[in-house]
Amino acid sequence: MKPCIILLMLCAAFLNGRAQTAGLPDSTLRKIDRLFEKWDNDHSPGFTVGIVRNDSLIFSKGYGMANLEYNMQNTPASIFHVASVSKQFTAYAIVLLARQGRLQLDDDVRKYLPWFPDLKEKITIAQLLHHISGIRDQWQLLATAGTRLDDVITQEQIIKILSRQQALNFKPGERFNYCNSGYTMAAEIVKAVTGKTLRQFTDSAIFKPLGMRDTHFHDDYTEVVYNRAYSYFRGDDGKFHNAVLSYSNAGATSLFTNINDLAKWVMNFYAPKAGTAEDIKRLAQKTRLNNGKEIDYALGISHVVYRGRKGLAHNGADAGYRTTLTVFPDLKMGFIVLANRADFNPGERAMELAALFIPAPEKGKPAPKPDSSLAMLKNAALIRPFEGSYISDEGTQMKFRLNDNKFYADAFGRSELLQQKKDTFYTLGTPAVSYVFNASGSGDTTALVTFSPGETALLKKSVPVPKTSEVLNTYAGTYYSPELECSYRIVVKDGGLVMTSSKYNDMPLRFEGPDHLLSNWWWMSKLHVLRDGGKVTGFEVNDGRVLHLKFNKIQ
Repeated sequence: MKPCIILLMLCAAFLNGRAQTAGLPDSTLRKIDRLFEKWDNDHSPGFTVGIVRNDSLIFSKGYGMANLEYNMQNTPASIFHVASVSKQFTAYAIVLLARQGRLQLDDDVRKYLPWFPDLKEKITIAQLLHHISGIRDQWQLLATAGTRLDDVITQEQIIKILSRQQALNFKPGERFNYCNSGYTMAAEIVKAVTGKTLRQFTDSAIFKPLGMRDTHFHDDYTEVVYNRAYSYFRGDDGKFHNAVLSYSNAGATSLFTNINDLAKWVMNFYAPKAGTAEDIKRLAQKTRLNNGKEIDYALGISHVVYRGRKGLAHNGADAGYRTTLTVFPDLKMGFIVLANRADFNPGERAMELAALFIPAPEKGKPAPKPDSSLAMLKNAALIRPFEGSYISDEGTQMKFRLNDNKFYADAFGRSELLQQKKDTFYTLGTPAVSYVFNASGSGDTTALVTFSPGETALLKKSVPVPKTSEVLNTYAGTYYSPELECSYRIVVKDGGLVMTSSKYNDMPLRFEGPDHLLSNWWWMSKLHVLRDGGKVTGFEVNDGRVLHLKFNKIQ
């Protein structure tokens, strides 16, 4: 065979491995490449992209590198840890078992997991999967107890920390609060019912029927996986560093898969081969909170609307992996982006891909914009006492400020407030969001914020704390959590407070009034100080996915 022919064959083989297209116009291919060309080079991690239509993977391509140290490029066959995109598979395993009559979604979880403590509330399997159980999040609990997320973390470790839980964040069904613990527990329910691990059950019930030969729940971090993409983050030095992930747990995360296999899963939403159309319908079924409010999160996947089209989507993030899977069942289309770099938003890129295939709806008459002039205050001086930083016992923070004779709320962006009464305001254009201020004679000022019917928070205005030695020493001491069996110390240092731990570097604390301490630790950035007769007796961690986690001051 002539050398030139051999070279052409090798080039074709390389291109076929790196990219696959199915009759898309060159103009569309160029538009897709432009979305990702910034990151497509041989000295940067990148991503793989898949577009599914009907029964075909019509586009798949790798960009950037799967492994920087060994100069391996990303391809549609590269294996990624897809983080929380895993959850829909765990949920589907539960749905399949429910159809077989081996469990019911409204069963009490303790029926299958007797090791989980009796917290005097019924928690159902469905509540685990909808993130409305009130159970505290496993990653935050582990981190607070001193386990770094780049440590080896096993299923047994997670079970132990959940089995010591002494209280819930809130009453089951009361609110939505994303919780990874529920999906680890769901994996254990699968094991209790079938006698198989989640990996074994999903392999036989989902992956083999769909022909997903390169997919598994990775429950042993020492296992060698060929063609794996490794994860990276960009350090302060501008260079890429390994983002270590050593999970030996499955349920909330740890699915290993690739574009080629996930395309088959996308098709299963509208042409099911694993399970039935009714199973898919149950997976996508929404739920309601105790107050009747419907939430968009179904079972391991969330409802979205893009350009008037209804879809289902989920993102994932662990270490340096960033992933997304979005499917539009009515269009029989899906968009997959798997990245191995932490500085990337796959959800945005997936919607940019979707924009190339889903036409924008015809523009109707634009909604009238709120009249900003209505927010002008008649007497700003009367509002000035309400200015300042506020925080609730559960850690919700807001700032209110006057500017150019208008009153603003700063929380999830800046909102102009319209005065309704002397002490009552609502967000301009969103009257359901209201703020009622109360300045008591004792000097305390509060704001009762209504975010939606039945969803309120009472925030208290923060006041300066004198940082004298006498005041600072009232906070100093050792604080112990019986639930986590761990302790932290607060010490006075350089005119302020510092939190110390045998596991982490020292962390300066900031006052948000006398009863709240803030830190830059993601797992316990907000501490609510507990008192008895004015004396500091402990604190609660009230931070996102963990609420009311108590630490007692023991010395």
